[in-house]
Amino acid sequence: MLRVGIVGLGYMGRMHYRCWSNVAGAEVTAACERNPKVLADAGKPVVGNVAGAADRVDLDRLKVFEDYEALLASGSVDALSITLPTFLHADATVKALEAGVHVLCEKPMALDVASCDRMVEAARRSGKVLQIGHCIRFWPEYVVARELIRSGEHGAVVAASFRRFSAMPSWGPDSWFADETRSGGQPLDLHIHDSDYIHHLFGMPEEVSSVADPGQGYIATQYRYPGGPAVVAESTWRMMPSFAFEMSFVIVLEKATILYDLTRTPAFRVLPAQGEPFTPSLPSGDGYSREIEHFARAVAGEPVEPIITPEQARETIRLVLAEKQSAREGRPVRLS
Repeated sequence: MLRVGIVGLGYMGRMHYRCWSNVAGAEVTAACERNPKVLADAGKPVVGNVAGAADRVDLDRLKVFEDYEALLASGSVDALSITLPTFLHADATVKALEAGVHVLCEKPMALDVASCDRMVEAARRSGKVLQIGHCIRFWPEYVVARELIRSGEHGAVVAASFRRFSAMPSWGPDSWFADETRSGGQPLDLHIHDSDYIHHLFGMPEEVSSVADPGQGYIATQYRYPGGPAVVAESTWRMMPSFAFEMSFVIVLEKATILYDLTRTPAFRVLPAQGEPFTPSLPSGDGYSREIEHFARAVAGEPVEPIITPEQARETIRLVLAEKQSAREGRPVRLS
């Protein structure tokens, strides 16, 4: 039995709790949370931008720690889901790996590349599994879109555009999302989903050119790939509270267009040059459950495709930081 601990019981911790509860051969045995209000609200539903977080956490069935070092010293877990604010990711991950515990750390990996390097090196030294929670690489529609592209059935990608629109997150304790020194701001927390998927699809771009508002609550980026495709992505936290969360993409291939829009029915469609539009069959589950199942299999020693490596997650941080720099300085930034 894989004994799992969840560090941070906010919205994303609740999401991981729900997913782990459905993994055969695993059991959530411990939690670490030092905010008394979060603990007091463990029996109430939690709000986030995507449905699926557990309505309640049964703390009576868990060993609950307020002190993280005490959790690591207890020997009560084999693996951790680290669902803390971003500025705490690096130290919490390194400590867990050094204690001999496998780590699934939520995205973004860290606030800077140097911190990512510390995490990568700690995983290498420990021999334990480190996976960063880039759930979009596991999201069914995004998985199938990549498979369709890689098959070559519909020709090469000509252009692709991605959108991710939301109101400012209101579910973080102490409003840490709004503090760029703790969250990295909107580009590193929200926009990074599409930046990482673009990295996953096409590799690292040669150059990025971004525009943003002064606080970077909105950002739009052009990713330059010599010889194509033309790729852009935009995201914002500037929508009004009544706005429904939107994530969408349009991928134009030589012989088809692939569309995804969470707000439409059907949300996912392929429009071939010949024949009728259709919705491909999708793997079961959502990106969160699928990434956690993948992590559990890796921890168990099963051969799994390296869908997201720590080194790739580190490069995605480098990519988004280049986008922030480009917007701030009003010039393209080279990555190669």
